[in-house]
This record gives sequence, C-alpha cells and structure tokens, in this order.
Amino acid sequence: MAQIIIDTANHIAGYAAKAARVRVVAAYPITPQTTVVEKIAEFVESGEMDAEYIRVESEHSAMAACIGAAAAGVRTFTATSAHGLALMHEALHWASGSRLPIVMAVVNRAMGAPWSIWPDFSDSLSQRDTGWIQFYCADNQEVFDTIIQAYRICEDERVFLPAMVCLEGFILSHTYMPVKIHDQEEIDAFLPPYRSGWILDVNNPFSHANLVSPEWYMEFRYMIQEAMENAKQLIPEIDKEYGRRFGLQYGGLIDKYKCENADLIICTMGTMGSEAKIAVDNLRKEGLKVGAARIRVYRPFPVEEIRNIAEEASIIATIDRHISFGMEGFLASEIKASLYHMEDKPLLAGFIAGLGGRDVTFKTIEEIAKKSLKWMKAGRVEKETVWVDLRE
Repeated sequence: MAQIIIDTANHIAGYAAKAARVRVVAAYPITPQTTVVEKIAEFVESGEMDAEYIRVESEHSAMAACIGAAAAGVRTFTATSAHGLALMHEALHWASGSRLPIVMAVVNRAMGAPWSIWPDFSDSLSQRDTGWIQFYCADNQEVFDTIIQAYRICEDERVFLPAMVCLEGFILSHTYMPVKIHDQEEIDAFLPPYRSGWILDVNNPFSHANLVSPEWYMEFRYMIQEAMENAKQLIPEIDKEYGRRFGLQYGGLIDKYKCENADLIICTMGTMGSEAKIAVDNLRKEGLKVGAARIRVYRPFPVEEIRNIAEEASIIATIDRHISFGMEGFLASEIKASLYHMEDKPLLAGFIAGLGGRDVTFKTIEEIAKKSLKWMKAGRVEKETVWVDLRE
C-alpha cells in the first residue's frame, strides 16, 4: 500500500533515489541542495538503502565518481546546485558522450556574482548543450515521480543518456508537501534492474571513448542527437504508463491547461506553471480565453507540441526565470525557433521574471496576461522582452 510522506522536495528526491534502488551515490554539499544527500546518507547509515555513499572533495569529483560507477555497471545518483553544477561542466559532457544513464537532482539556484542562494534557472540552463535530458518539476510529488521515470527513460537502449531533474531552491527544496511514495514492489515492476549499454570489465577489457579522429567524431555527436529524438518519443509513453500504474502523470513533455481555443497561451517552466493555472482560472472567470503550457522537458525541446498549441492561439507569452545575456529568455528563443516555419504564427511576447528568487505569483501572471492580450488586440507586441517588477 502506498505511503503518504509530508516532507520537503529535497528529502523526497532522496526517497526517490532509494526507491529506484540506486547503488552508488557521490555527494558534495551546497545550499540549497545539501539535504538531498543528507537524507540519502541517513538511509544508507540505517541500512534502509543498499548503496555505496561516496563523500568526495568537490562536485567535479562527484560527477567523476558517478561516471566511474555507471561505467562499472551500477545505477548512480547525485545532486547539486548552482556553482556546484558549473564545476561539473567538463564532466557533464563526458557523461553524455559516454552514454551513461546517470540521474542527478539539480536544486536550482541563481549564479553569482553577486551571491544568491535563491532560485532561478541560470545554473541548469547554462548546461543546456551538454547532452543531458532536462526535466523541470512543479511540485514535490512530481520530483519523486520524475526521478523514477528518468531512470526508466535514460536506461532505455534507444536513449542511454543522463538526465537532470530540476527543482527550484526553497520554493520546493525546503517546502513541505504531502507526497505519495508508491510500494517498492510496484516501483520494481515499473523500473527493472539497471542495464547499461556498455560495462568496464577487467575480464573483458576494451577501449571506450578514446581519441577519435575527425573521420568519426561527428557520428558520435549525431548519435547523441538521435538519442535525444528517441527520448522525445519515449517520455510521453513512459509518463502514460506511469499514470496507468500509479494514477499520476504530467503530460509527457508539456503540461497543458485549458489550451483548447485559447487566444493567449502562457508558457512557463517549473513552479510558475502552478501559479499560471490559478491565473488562467481567474482570467477565464473574467471571460478571457487564456490557457497555460508548462514546459516540463526542456531538452529534448518539445518542438512539435509547441506548434500544436500555437495553431489556434493568437499570442504566446513566455515567462522566463532566466536571461540569456545579450538576447532574451531561453524559453522565448526556443519557442520562436519552433514556430519559425509556421505560415500563420501567433504573436510572441517575452517576459523575464523571478530572477534570484523574486516572487512570481498568480497575480503577477494575470498582469502579464492582460498586457499580452492588449498587444494581441493591437496586432503587435510593443516590447519584445519585458522585465517584470524591475526596480528603478
């Protein structure tokens, strides 16, 4: 029988690693991630989790240890945040290039300078092109379920790529919510024992990821791209299967809410998706045809799904908890690129909000929606990128 746990998203990530029967955890502390690996340490110490817990000297070493363990043939897990993730950068490329299905919880935190311990997506989105699948969660239950799903997806022979499961610091990491922890037997039936595409074996030695000449390097990169496309097809299937088994599913790549026949679609990521649903309900009561689309998977990017929701919309408003300096929000750029070939494209308005943990409530999103609808009626967007609640 499923167990209800009232706990923080960080602890819930630890419960998910235990439920996934992870065998090696490499850990280094950083706020606001630390309590993820502290919880796992408790499980290992008490004997509740049969895993090797490796205390390393840095986040770079944590990823290196996970790479070694995964290459040796065991399921691995780690967690980090902000500058810790940045320190892993070199090793992130190595993990994906080696096609190792490592899963990592990234507790999103703004990058310094100036120092901040509060959230935005500048840490994980800076790692956009490292070849990792990226999930963004809206609540604690989704953190648990997505970690379990991520192992199933990453370990599929059509994929064999690592994944980040991203959750916003403090908004989720230190917030208590009730979460359903499914029976271990049911999770085992959904997530079979670890199986890798290749294993280092002293009894069967071979060379892996050695020096590759220009004659072959592009083919290795093409195979990662092909694996991402396979993951794009697999993620919705796994999400539906999970829903059939456990009664919980999240829309696959995009969590859509009242998007049918909507004039305006509000596109968000992470916890802002929950606030956007409240805003949509309030705006609908005012007779405004508004829907919300939470981008749950940023890599691979759901191009086809974005085009589908854009077909009937007159305007799309993106709200980015990140800025690509010198350009605009990442989400705005991605959606523009996705819609480029559409003949009858909706208008697109980009908004930057919530950097460094600044609060973004449903009221803020309602204001963004009404500004966007005003531009829709005028037939043009007055300002392509708007910074929300910016101080003088």
